[in-house]
Amino acid sequence: MMSNASTYKDLPASQVTILLVSILLVALCGIVYELIIGTVSSYLLGNSVYQFSITIGFFMCAMGVGSWVSRYIGKDLIQSFVYIELILAIVGGLCSISLFMTFPFAPWMYTLVMFSFIFAIGLLVGLEIPLLTRVLAERTDTRNSIADVLSLDYLGALIGSVAFPLFLLPSLGLISSSFAIGLINISVAIVNVIWLREHLRHPRAVLYVAIGVLVALVALTVSATRITAFAQQHLYFDQIVWQKQTQYQSLVVTNYWQRPDLRLFIDGHLQFSEMDEHRYHESLVHPVMSWSGKRENVLILGGGDGLAAREVLKYPDVKRIDLVDLDPEMTKLGQTFAPLVALNKNSMHSPIMHVTNEDAFVFIRKTKRLYDRIIIDFPDPHNEAISKLYSIEFYQMLSQKMRPDAIMVSQSSSPFFARDTYWSIAQTMRRIFPVITSYHTTIPAFGVWGFHLARKSPVGQLGQFPEGLAFMSKRVFDAAQVFASDISARENLKENSIFEPGLYATYLKDMKYGPLTKKDRRLGIN
Repeated sequence: MMSNASTYKDLPASQVTILLVSILLVALCGIVYELIIGTVSSYLLGNSVYQFSITIGFFMCAMGVGSWVSRYIGKDLIQSFVYIELILAIVGGLCSISLFMTFPFAPWMYTLVMFSFIFAIGLLVGLEIPLLTRVLAERTDTRNSIADVLSLDYLGALIGSVAFPLFLLPSLGLISSSFAIGLINISVAIVNVIWLREHLRHPRAVLYVAIGVLVALVALTVSATRITAFAQQHLYFDQIVWQKQTQYQSLVVTNYWQRPDLRLFIDGHLQFSEMDEHRYHESLVHPVMSWSGKRENVLILGGGDGLAAREVLKYPDVKRIDLVDLDPEMTKLGQTFAPLVALNKNSMHSPIMHVTNEDAFVFIRKTKRLYDRIIIDFPDPHNEAISKLYSIEFYQMLSQKMRPDAIMVSQSSSPFFARDTYWSIAQTMRRIFPVITSYHTTIPAFGVWGFHLARKSPVGQLGQFPEGLAFMSKRVFDAAQVFASDISARENLKENSIFEPGLYATYLKDMKYGPLTKKDRRLGIN
């Protein structure tokens, strides 16, 4: 039972140590919760710069509100701190699963829930720091207590910021990470209840409540795999047959239960559908591969699923394929996941295939090899990291790795859904390459989709396509170069540069105001 005295002057060194460690862990948990919310929002809504900026900015504001509110807590400071930790463990622990479950209903609902979690967590963290500072200030002077508290607060934030991308996200995933951090919060509460029980009014009752929350979070953590599967199934109509959270992205493979239709989603964005992927990959690969000239050395950037490589291997004179994909789990999927291996015809195990897991920007800067054909199969520029791979600087580097008669192709988003994005990519390529050929095709899973061929030399012509293609032919390719007025080239579009990354903003504007509905974007149709 707490004594009537409200002073903390006589706290022993062991209790002070408990409070100081609590400060470090509180800061660690708070920053990880916000990183989780920012990451979930980036996966589901895109625009990672915006999502993290809003999350961190609103979190800091809420912390300020919490610090201001703390002035109205005049006594029972340690007891108030324990109560806050109990609430924070529940709110923070449930933030990730709540956001995933809210997302399919309505954008406004997701936004409301997201800001509610950010504000609640920021408010609670903002309350805790001043309370513990005041406790420690009664034992020592204010100057030392502030120095101790703030130094540990900043250190905890650093540890959390480093641990999240390097350990928590790739090892546990988003949902398990929030449960795990909730366990840290509740453990802090329990340790404080036990070690500082003389400063609590009803320590036994508080301990029972804390243990109940601990048991609930442990149960959620143990069941995290099933909970994650349920949350993901909540986002996709088809059955999830494989999923993994990697260091770089979320990979999900689904299959339609009524007929074979393997689909790959990266960060919620559809990458291919088995029913029509041949249209995309034949359009991407065969115009560039069938062009006259040597094609012994081929570079594929992206394409870790092996489907573009499958088409390249239809040319017997190809002697080497270098495939560069950032994520080793993506290329491992293409190499070992049986349904995908069957779809890519085991292309990833071809003796002429050389796989490198590295950032394409870094690879191009380092490699000494020159290529006859380059195939770019990157995702759309839906974040700033991918946008740099559609820049003047990147195309200049690619040009330096191409032989004089080499030719390059890039998937370039949709001239219908992202019209300005598509033609901005062409404008950027034209800064480096003198000859650009733009073409498009219809892919049921995506709609109208576009590509650009870029050549260093005007000499050359389209040759014969391989026999047995399901879609692409010379007649189809000729027709693909005709653009109707509603998807024709725009005027006065800006080139995309690393120093002035306008393509990223253009893509976001296209996705916001283009023909796609919000429901379409939630389903990963992009």
